[in-house]
Amino acid sequence: MSLSLIAFFVLIGAFALGSFTRVNAGLVALVAAFVVGGLVVGMPIKDVIAQFPSGLFFILLGATLLFGIVRVTGTIDLLAYWAERLAGDRRFLVPVLMFLLTAGLASAGAFTPAAIAIVAPVALALGSRFRISTLAMGLVIVQGANAGAFSPVNPFGVLANVMLDNADASGDSLKLFLYCFIFNAILAFIAYVAIQAIMNRRGGRPLPRSESTSSGTALRTTLADDSVGHDAGQYRTTTGTQTGVAVADPRTQPDIEVSLGAPVKVDATPMRILTLAGVGTLLILTTVFSLDVGVASLIIAIALICIKPGVQKPAIEGLPWNAIILVTGIVTYVGMLEEMGALKELEAGIASLGNGSIAALITSYVVAIVSAFASTTGTLGVISPIVTPISLDPLLSPIGVVTAIAISSSVVDVSPMSTSGALLMASAPPKDERLFFRALLLWAIAMIAVVPMLVWFIFVQLGLG
Repeated sequence: MSLSLIAFFVLIGAFALGSFTRVNAGLVALVAAFVVGGLVVGMPIKDVIAQFPSGLFFILLGATLLFGIVRVTGTIDLLAYWAERLAGDRRFLVPVLMFLLTAGLASAGAFTPAAIAIVAPVALALGSRFRISTLAMGLVIVQGANAGAFSPVNPFGVLANVMLDNADASGDSLKLFLYCFIFNAILAFIAYVAIQAIMNRRGGRPLPRSESTSSGTALRTTLADDSVGHDAGQYRTTTGTQTGVAVADPRTQPDIEVSLGAPVKVDATPMRILTLAGVGTLLILTTVFSLDVGVASLIIAIALICIKPGVQKPAIEGLPWNAIILVTGIVTYVGMLEEMGALKELEAGIASLGNGSIAALITSYVVAIVSAFASTTGTLGVISPIVTPISLDPLLSPIGVVTAIAISSSVVDVSPMSTSGALLMASAPPKDERLFFRALLLWAIAMIAVVPMLVWFIFVQLGLG
């Protein structure tokens, strides 16, 4: 057995360990890089250390710190309040606004699971008010996160843009974002309409809001308004004259349709307005002035911390270190694979197919299957060097190839074995848990079967890019 094959099996083992246990696959990959690179291959330790993606680390650190400040200042509450006021009694606007809110957070740099975790309590409360299926709303939220996931400041987008850079197509970064956004928006619409139709057929047509609010006790559920130390999982629940704050685990909420009164007002405090301005500034600095995402995020984050030092502690404590270690650990191991020449052997195997278009199709299916059971960020990190020779095929469009692979890798995040799917599972009422699990699994399988072929045809074969 060749050393390259052993190294790939170790990587697969790291993914498997991370998927079926609580052990961080990135941490396993980081240690494995030293074991395989140093002991098996004989690489100097300093060469293995040199593979650590310091630039990517600072991007993840800066972007997630800034997003943490968005969370702890209660700016999420403000956005949710604006969304509810804007929706009013117009039911059709609720999924649209929740899609845009999740997409906006992801576009601003939030990890997709983080964006889903923050928006889910808001979306499910609004969905209950408007008699919208939990499953339909959950799928809309995931597609919203995926729609914004390939912005230049999101970790997904950063990894995908590495592929574009390697294919000498760095100027197509905005195209990648727009293509992914539009595709996921269409998919969210299809998912919402299909699931709502199925649920309506099973349980009868939902009652008009006037009928639902007239029967039973009205239960008002909104996110608690905390400027600092805000937890996105808190609700203020009011029943009659009794008021209290409870942890918002949707699984423990009463199994009734929730009818909300007027939304509890969330003030547009100066700090929240400054935080929104900071996020807008980040997008301008990175897209217009091409400033490094990590540097720009850290500058804006420290400016906000100086204005209100109280946000520093909860923001730092809320950093997703598991995700950061996962991404950097996997990328470090992949760097070691590249240094030892293992990736060149794999690239040669793909090149032996003799058809770049077929290679793109196979790669799209591979990333879809792997991402359904493992980390999308880790999958993109592994596949990036392999995509380069396919993208450089003169008969293909680099942006088309990268877009097809990007969409294929992220569209299966709804799988209950992935973080995003698990978050939706936690939102299901206990009596619907089995149904919810099966529905998410079937949707993920459908995405694996259909989407890679579809995006390959649109972006690679038709050369839409």
